[in-house]
Amino acid sequence: MDIDTDSGVDKEARRKLITASILCFIFMLGEIVGGYLANSLAIMTDAAHLLTDFASFMISLLAIYLAARPPSQKMSFGWYRAEVMGALMSVLMIWLVTGVLVYLAIRRIIDAQYDVDGKIMLITSMVGVVVNIIMAFTLHQYGHGHSHGGISHGHSHAKPEPKHTKTPVADGNCDTSINKPEQKENINVRAAYIHVIGDLLQSIGVMVAAIVIYFHPHLKIADPICTFIFSFLVLLTTINILKDALQVLMEGTPRGLDFNEVKSSLYEIPGVVEVHNLRMWSLTTTKAAVSVHLALSDHKDSRRVLRVANKLLRQRFNIKEVTIQLEQFLPEMADCKRCQEH
Repeated sequence: MDIDTDSGVDKEARRKLITASILCFIFMLGEIVGGYLANSLAIMTDAAHLLTDFASFMISLLAIYLAARPPSQKMSFGWYRAEVMGALMSVLMIWLVTGVLVYLAIRRIIDAQYDVDGKIMLITSMVGVVVNIIMAFTLHQYGHGHSHGGISHGHSHAKPEPKHTKTPVADGNCDTSINKPEQKENINVRAAYIHVIGDLLQSIGVMVAAIVIYFHPHLKIADPICTFIFSFLVLLTTINILKDALQVLMEGTPRGLDFNEVKSSLYEIPGVVEVHNLRMWSLTTTKAAVSVHLALSDHKDSRRVLRVANKLLRQRFNIKEVTIQLEQFLPEMADCKRCQEH
C-alpha cells in the first residue's frame, strides 16, 4: 500500500472538503434567509443545492476516512471503493433535490405566484457568485487524475510516483520507456468541485434573473425559468462523475489503460510464449488491478520473467495490484480460442 503517497492525497482532499464545507454551510444559511425574505424560488433552489453539497461533502469526508482504513480478512482490498460509493450517493442526492425543485418551479408557473423581491434577490445572488467562486478555487485539483507470484505466484507492491517522468524498465532484453501520471485526483473532491461549478452557474443565472426582475418587475416569471435552466445544467455537470463511478463499480477496464497494449507488452518479454486470462479492473478511479496468466517456454526463466512482468505492469502502466500466474506452455494453448480472446 502506498502509505506516503496516499495519505498525502487524503490529507489534501480532507483539507479541501473541510474548508469548502464550512463556506458552504455558512452561505447556505444566508441563502435560506435571503430566499425567504425575497420569496425567490431560484434562491431557495440555490440554497437547496448548497444543502445537498454540504451533505455530499460530509459523505465524501466519511468515504475518504473509510478508504484510508487498511485491508482486513473481510475486506481484502481495503475500503478504496468507499470513495466511489460516496461520489455516487452525492450525485444521486443532487439529482433528487433538483427534481423536487423543478416540480416546485412548475407549480409556481401554474399557480402564477411571482411575488419576488428583486432587490434582496439581487444582493443574495451576488454574494452567492462570490462564495461559489471561492469554493471552486478551494476544491480545484490541478492534476487529473499486491502482486502475487513465485513459480506460480510472486508478491510485490507498487509505489506510484506523483510526478510526470520517463523511466526505463530494463531487465535482460526488455527495455521500455514509461510515462507516469503527474498527480492523482480524488473522485470525491472532483465530485464536490463539479457540484460547486454547477452551483456557480446557477448563482450566475439567479443573479441575471434578479437583475431582470429588479429592473423589470413584470418579468418575475424569470425566477422559475431560471430554476429550469440551471437545474438542467447541474444535471449535465454530474453525468461524467456518475459514469466514472459506475465504471469502477462494474469493474470495467480502468480509464487510460488499453487492453491490447498491456497484452502486447507482456508478449514482448523474452520467454513468454502465451498471454491469457488477462483481467483489468478499477479499485477506484486512480487505482487499477491486473491479473494474468503467462505461459513460458522454459521454467528456468520464471524468476526473471516474473520480475520483469511485475516491473512492467507497475511502472509502465502504473498498476496498483498485480497478480501473475506462471505456467508451462503447452501446444494446445495455441489453439485455445478462449485463451486467444483473453
